[in-house]
Amino acid sequence: MPNSLTLKFTTPIIHIMKRENRIYLIRHGQVEGYEQFPVYGNTDVDLTETGRLQMKQMADRLRLTEPAAIYSSDLKRSVTGARLIARHHDVPLYLLAELREMGFGDWEGMTLSEIRSQFPEELEKRQEDLIHYRPPGNGESIADLSDRIEAVFERIREEQGGNDIIITGHGAVNRVILCKALGLGLDRMFNIHQAYGCLNIIDYFPDSTLVRLING
Repeated sequence: MPNSLTLKFTTPIIHIMKRENRIYLIRHGQVEGYEQFPVYGNTDVDLTETGRLQMKQMADRLRLTEPAAIYSSDLKRSVTGARLIARHHDVPLYLLAELREMGFGDWEGMTLSEIRSQFPEELEKRQEDLIHYRPPGNGESIADLSDRIEAVFERIREEQGGNDIIITGHGAVNRVILCKALGLGLDRMFNIHQAYGCLNIIDYFPDSTLVRLING
């Protein structure tokens, strides 16, 4: 009788980690004067009609999500979108100054061409030390922004442990969060595009982070 071969199949043990948070991270819609490439930072400006439409579309897109809370920068270009999204969710809406865009000091409200024309030496200094350079007039460095955003972001996640969260932020703010999630240095933040009205989705687990969508 020939030898028989017994095959043993074992069921793999799959460790399923409980998600700590899912973050729906949004950039505000198109802003007034966008075509001039303005540096608004903490300057409070409105959305264009296109920007409002972008955020209405985002509100519809997130309609079936189940956030426990919505957070937003307190600048109106972010607040407008957050309030449109909040119409579909009976949850708290928090407006936080800590989530504001990077402060640009004397460059606030200027266009990129104006800054190049009026502050050529300062731009050279910025190129030499992109992360730690502070614009004149008490502007923030990228390192300053990162410290501020990481502190408030961790606080939000702790407050909303186990919950999904919507955050309506700004271009540089979102890039800081995404760099941290992707394990990238801040010197890579401008390799991440953030279009007006875009969506990013990040899942946080006890010992890992999963970026599901960028600039969607």
